[in-house]
Amino acid sequence: MEALLVLEDGTTFRGRSFGVPGERVGEVVFNTGMTGYQEILTDPSYRGQMVVMTYPHIGNTGINDEDHESARPHVRALIVREVSRHESNWRARQTLAHYLREHKIMALTDVDTRTLTRHIRQFGALRGVISTVDLNPESLRKKALAAPTTSDEDLVAQVTCREAYEWHETLPPQWRPLDLYPSQPTTPLYFDTPPHVVAYDCGIKRNILRQLAAAGCRVTVVPAHTTAADVLALEPDGVFLSNGPGDPQNVPYTIAAVRSLLGKVPIFGICLGHQVLALALDGQTYKLKFGHHGSNHPVKDLRTGRIDITAQNHNFAVDIESLRGEVELTHVNLYDHTVEGMRHKRLPAFSVQYHPEAAPGPHDANWLFREFVKLMVDGE
Repeated sequence: MEALLVLEDGTTFRGRSFGVPGERVGEVVFNTGMTGYQEILTDPSYRGQMVVMTYPHIGNTGINDEDHESARPHVRALIVREVSRHESNWRARQTLAHYLREHKIMALTDVDTRTLTRHIRQFGALRGVISTVDLNPESLRKKALAAPTTSDEDLVAQVTCREAYEWHETLPPQWRPLDLYPSQPTTPLYFDTPPHVVAYDCGIKRNILRQLAAAGCRVTVVPAHTTAADVLALEPDGVFLSNGPGDPQNVPYTIAAVRSLLGKVPIFGICLGHQVLALALDGQTYKLKFGHHGSNHPVKDLRTGRIDITAQNHNFAVDIESLRGEVELTHVNLYDHTVEGMRHKRLPAFSVQYHPEAAPGPHDANWLFREFVKLMVDGE
């Protein structure tokens, strides 16, 4: 079925639909990962966005039952150069096209994704409309211009859990790097009583929770609107701030809670949680031109000189100068020198902008979960 993608500046791309027919609007971003499309589809951080895969051939490994990062896909649409009509992997249970239709997600194939990606790099992430029912470019452009941006909506409220729950699943043996997790999954690493982590769900990924459990933690997940008082009532040894979609300034309730928790309990934040921590410290964030989305971003640890290849998915970044010397800059992105990590100079709180849970992506940064455990157990 013929379909159109029209950006808010009028740029038009033709393709063929392989998801459900209809019409969707959202911010168009590109992801440079060669693999991991199943994790990308189910990452709540993509709420409100249409994802362009820069790797040209997508869908050849199908969809399995193990790699979902949440209960359902969250992308508004998927855009690829060429979709594989058949899956070929021993874990596959269905094709990508079948999965997308099952979950009512629109998708386009036969799109010139190279030109589309270059356009986004030049002009920034733009709102767009995909349609199989309206093939008038000017009509679709008007719809794109009328659509809300990711800064106009509280997207976290759309993906957070409704009530608190306990998490028990750990990493399966084949996902456990031996240099990081040499013990059995149920064996604490170097403490008698597992530290209790309360994790704010701003759109949390399952593998983050598995990593915390594999590091020996007892994990309680709470909704993003949970107050500091309710968190402290759970008697946590540490608080984790998760990834999530959209503009961090749209979650003032989480920012207020974190501000009240600072200094009372160790805090570790990633991605949106990193930005929320900065705002709780009265810092500022800003929107990147086209964001960081992929599994190949080099990040340098300024304290050790170590360089990790990381997975990233964010459109906003922290302005380190706005924190007025409250924090130490610990990590920078070697592509554009944006802030990738920070640690408070006095309080037990640190954060990184990238995704250390490796789903999808390399395992280079898994050690951060062990660092969080050390902060909780040893205070350093």
